[in-house]
Amino acid sequence: MSTPDLLPDRSTVPGLRRELPDWVLKRATGASRVEGNALLLQFDGPYTFDAWIEAIDRAEVFVHFENYILRDDRVGRVFRDALVRKAKEGVEVRVLYDWMGSWATGRRYWKPFKEAGVQVRAFNPPSIRNPFGILQRDHRKMVCVDGAVAFIGGFCVGEEWAGDGKNPPWRDTGVEIMGPAAAVCAGAFERIWGQIGDPVSERAHRDPEEIDPVGETPVWIIEGEPWRSRVYRETQLIAASARERIWITDPYFVAPFPMAEALTAAARDGVDVRILLPAHNNWPLVGSLSRGGYRGLLEAGVRLFEWQGPMIHAKTMVADGIWSRVGSSNMNSASLLGNWEIDVGVLDERLAGQMEGLYLADLTSATEIVLPPRLASQISLSLPSAEEREEPAKATLDPGRTLRERLERLRAGTGATAPWGVPDLVRAGSSLGDAIAGHRTLGREDRTVLGTVAGLVLLIALIAGFFPVVVGWVVATVAGWFGIVLGVRAFLQARRARKMLEDPDSPESEDEGSYEVGGETS
Repeated sequence: MSTPDLLPDRSTVPGLRRELPDWVLKRATGASRVEGNALLLQFDGPYTFDAWIEAIDRAEVFVHFENYILRDDRVGRVFRDALVRKAKEGVEVRVLYDWMGSWATGRRYWKPFKEAGVQVRAFNPPSIRNPFGILQRDHRKMVCVDGAVAFIGGFCVGEEWAGDGKNPPWRDTGVEIMGPAAAVCAGAFERIWGQIGDPVSERAHRDPEEIDPVGETPVWIIEGEPWRSRVYRETQLIAASARERIWITDPYFVAPFPMAEALTAAARDGVDVRILLPAHNNWPLVGSLSRGGYRGLLEAGVRLFEWQGPMIHAKTMVADGIWSRVGSSNMNSASLLGNWEIDVGVLDERLAGQMEGLYLADLTSATEIVLPPRLASQISLSLPSAEEREEPAKATLDPGRTLRERLERLRAGTGATAPWGVPDLVRAGSSLGDAIAGHRTLGREDRTVLGTVAGLVLLIALIAGFFPVVVGWVVATVAGWFGIVLGVRAFLQARRARKMLEDPDSPESEDEGSYEVGGETS
C-alpha cells in the first residue's frame, strides 16, 4: 500500500464525490452543507495565534471565544489583553472555557475580563446539584468574529502551542473559515452559551444567509454533543465509502471497537489506511493504553506511525484526496460520545491536497510500527519509504514556501490534555475481560494495562480491609448524594410533565427535551 507518486485525477476516479451525497452527510453528521466559503489551513501555533489576534482586532460587533484550556501564561495574557481591548471599544465579547480543562487558571486571570465588561462563563464547574457533570466537558476550540470569520481546530491557549523559546510549539492543526459557515459556527456557540445562562443578544446573532459568499468551498460544521456520536458516524461513513486512502492523525487514539472495525474492514479491502499518533504522549499511561490496540489494526493491514517529536496534538482525517475533517474530536469514547466538540468537514480537492502534503511531511518525523514476519508479539520499528520522504517537498501551502521549510520549526512539541478517563477504562476493561475469558494472548501493552488495573484493585482492597468504616461511610455518602440528586430530578421532571398537561403553552413545554448544563457567570 505505497503512496502514489502523483495523486490520481479526481475527474476519472469514482470515489467520495459521487458516493457522499448531501443528504447522506447530513444524516451522519447532523450538519447541512454550507456553500460559499474560503478556508485556510493552519498548522503552526505562532502563525495561528497571530491570525486569531488579527481577526479579534478587526471585530466590530462581537467576538465569541470558546476553548477547553485558557492558561494564565504569556499566551493567555496576550489573548486576554486583546479581548479586553475590544470590550472597552464597545464590542460584545464572550469567553467560554471548560472548568476541568482550565482548573489551574486562577481567579486573578479572570478579573480584568470582568472589569472590562467581558462576559465569562465556566462550563460544568463542580456542583452538588450536578455530580455527573464532570463526565461531560466542553472540549471545543473555536473563535468566531462578527459571524464572518471563524477558527476551528485543536489549538488551546497556552505556551505549549506557541513555544517558549526553549521548547518548540506543539504540532497541531486548525482551519480559518471565511464566509457563511463562520456564521454557522457562531450559531453553535450561541446554543451552548444559551444552555448555561442567558442567551446572546440579538445584536450578536448572525444568519448565515446574511453573510456574503467569499469562495466556492462547501463545508459541514459538525457540532459534537453528548451521545450524538456525529464524528463517530462520519468516520464510519468515510471508512465505508473511501476507495483509495484514509489518513488519520490523532493524539489519543483509543477507538471504540465498531470504529476500529470500520477502519480494519477498509484496510482489508485494499484501502490505504494510516494512523499517525504521538510516540511520546504527554500522558504516558494513555500512550500505553493506545498501543494496546495496535496489534489488531496492524494484522488487518492498517499502517501505524508514531511521531517522534515530544507531542503531536492534531485531530484530522483526509480521505481519497477530496474529503477532510479538522477539529477538536479525538477518536475515543469520551470525545466521540461524551463531550461537546466542534469539527469542520470539507469537500474540496485543494484543501485535501494540502492536508495530504502536511501528513506526508509529518511522516518524515515519524517511525512506522510493523509486525515481524511471523507476527510475534514484539513490535519493531521501520522508517517510511524514501519516496514518501521526498513527497512532502512537492506540496506547498503558500507561494514560495514548501511544507518541508515551514515544518522545520514544528519538528518537536510538548504535551496535550487528556487525563485518564472513559476511553482508558474501556481499554482496561477490554484487556481484563480478554485475560479472564482467555480470548487471546495479551501483548506487552495489554499486559501493562492489566497490571495497572490489578495494582489499583489490590490497593482498593487493602484500603477497604484496613479502613472498612471509612470506606463504608465514603460509599454511603456518595451513594446518598447520587440518590438525592436523581430523586430530585425525577420529581422535577414529573412536576414539569404535569404542568405541560395542564398548560401546553407554558415555558416548561418549550423547554421539554432539553437538559441542564452546570455553569457560572463572572
